[in-house]
Amino acid sequence: MTKRLTGIAASPGIALAKAFRLNKEQYEPVAVEVADKDQEVLRFSKAVEETKQELEEIKDLTEQRMGAAKAEIFEAHLMLLEDPDYIDAIIDSIKDESMNAEFKLHEVASSFIEVLSSMDNELLRERAADVRDVTGRIMSKLRGVSYAAITAINEPCILIADDLTPSDTAQLNLDYVLGFVTEVGSRTSHSAIMARSLEVPAVVGAGEGVKDIATGTMLILDAVEGVVLVAPSDQEVEAYQTRKQSYDERRAELRKLIHEPTLSADDHRVELAANIGSVEDLQKVLANGAEGIGLFRTEFLYMGRSALPSEEEQFQIYKHVLERMDNKPVVIRTLDIGGDKELPYMKLPVESNPFLGLRAVRLCLSQEDLFRTQLRALLRASSYGQLKIMFPMIAVMDELLAAKQLLQEEKEKLIQEGISVSANIEVGIMIEVPAAAIAADSLAKEADFFSIGTNDLIQYTMAADRMNETVSYLYQPCHPSILRLIQMVIQAASKEGKWVGMCGEMAGDEHAIPILLGMGLHEFSMSASSILPARALIKKTSQQEWAGYTQQILAMSSQAQIKQFVEQKTRSDLA
Repeated sequence: MTKRLTGIAASPGIALAKAFRLNKEQYEPVAVEVADKDQEVLRFSKAVEETKQELEEIKDLTEQRMGAAKAEIFEAHLMLLEDPDYIDAIIDSIKDESMNAEFKLHEVASSFIEVLSSMDNELLRERAADVRDVTGRIMSKLRGVSYAAITAINEPCILIADDLTPSDTAQLNLDYVLGFVTEVGSRTSHSAIMARSLEVPAVVGAGEGVKDIATGTMLILDAVEGVVLVAPSDQEVEAYQTRKQSYDERRAELRKLIHEPTLSADDHRVELAANIGSVEDLQKVLANGAEGIGLFRTEFLYMGRSALPSEEEQFQIYKHVLERMDNKPVVIRTLDIGGDKELPYMKLPVESNPFLGLRAVRLCLSQEDLFRTQLRALLRASSYGQLKIMFPMIAVMDELLAAKQLLQEEKEKLIQEGISVSANIEVGIMIEVPAAAIAADSLAKEADFFSIGTNDLIQYTMAADRMNETVSYLYQPCHPSILRLIQMVIQAASKEGKWVGMCGEMAGDEHAIPILLGMGLHEFSMSASSILPARALIKKTSQQEWAGYTQQILAMSSQAQIKQFVEQKTRSDLA
């Protein structure tokens, strides 16, 4: 009988193949006293150096296949090999107790992993996987064994593992690995992010049942729905072969929309833009027909490194993005660090609730030198395209005015220095704090545009951490309270003649798109892979018809009721 596993659809697609289980030996070293502790330290140090060389090679391979931004994941691994809290702790322990390197490596790494795994912060929890990966590599060098057999795969398969490390994912041979399934993981885990970059179907977090899948077992991987069928029947295989063909044909049909404008069924024009985190993302943005960049997350320029990026380094990156976009609008968000994004080298104070603490524009206004450096780089790049600057996490008018004042001061300095600065830079803000949504009418007098960051707006409005599985049911993009805030923002901006975009995940939600179109949202910004499906949906949707449904939708009492209404209406539109 077919066994059905459900998980998170981390990277879309459908694959049918036999399983290949990636088994990493669970080695439990025993404590052995050594006669020459200095020699043991040398043996350990040699293993660390060999691991560095191996990771440098994997980093280079990743950069060739996926770009420098994805390769920066391995900077964190390499930094761990230089971390005195990790490496020196092992060396000191070997010296103090004259104990074998394998045992001390396991002992220190286990304590690191235990602490990181217990963290509330998801990114810190994911660092535990980095420590496991690096520790496993050092251990394999000490023992003289191969770390993993992932490069030995030589026939079509679906890869099965408890988890995949970034180095595992980077080494996948896509001629043979048609997709992968992991027991643990989330949509934001390294393996999920890299799977989307490679465009390989992936289901992560599929649970304990993954342990029972043996190599050679026939699998159906539905990474559209987040489902894995283990040992499917002939009828199920036949049905999914047809479904895969339809999925592939659908993707091919969508490709025809790449160069078309985004027009509704009644010829209402909106803009479909893309969210990016690095210059390497531009290739997929352009390949999917984006009409601009609605969100450039600049914090990724600051992460995975040991020091702040210089003004010149930032200028060159912003200039490159603007030039590649060929005068299409590019919204660049100023540094948004804090909450679940940290910069260890800044040594910021630990906060009991970082999501409500010194983050984003609050941090930038408290660290003026850091902020001015970024503003100068942005202003210098403004002559190379259609730049729009956006301040994140604005809660009150004073923050917007203070940020604009610093921007103006740096603009005047650059002009005095004889450096060209565009005279047509729009300056906007993200609406992600309920206070800003409620005060949108006054903020619209000072901002040139709004971009609604629904990921944070929803969690702040619902008082529910979107990464916390126990309250994830409260992450409801189409809840009436969220939709009312969005309508309030759009109406306030329209009254002042300003445009409104949306750069949260909700912008690409098929249930939300018709509602947002009817409310008069001007720009939808999403992941590059969501652009063509969104364009196809908008093409079949009447803006005027959905504008007429707005008050009816806002009067509903639940997300479930609203989603049901949308499904009924969109089905009738297609009939």
